[in-house]
Amino acid sequence: MVTALYAVVLAGLLLFLAIQVIFQRRKAKVKYSDGGVEALAIARSAHGNAVDYIPIVLILMALVEYNGAPLWFVHLIGGLFVISRVMHARAILNERLSYRVKSMKLTFTCLVTLMVANVFFLPWGYLW
Repeated sequence: MVTALYAVVLAGLLLFLAIQVIFQRRKAKVKYSDGGVEALAIARSAHGNAVDYIPIVLILMALVEYNGAPLWFVHLIGGLFVISRVMHARAILNERLSYRVKSMKLTFTCLVTLMVANVFFLPWGYLW
């Protein structure tokens, strides 16, 4: 299953972002939330945003793959989504708003494309 490759890569990104949060917590000696520490708030934002989008995109990727989408399509969407998430994480951690906007546009493009593709590849004959 091709989606597994992208799940592993994106899990690595989530792990990296979680470590950034832990590093900032230890540095600022904050146990809960962000303690008003800007660097910790930024790290939590980067991690939280990834947690918001990665699971649903992986689910939609797995479903479209399962329902028979061409593997080149799954790789294309998976690759673009990884690029969008890495770009977004870097944009937040480095406070680059223009890259953040571009990365979210790419993230939404992947999400909407997968939504449409899942309707297209849905095995309609087996639903009733």
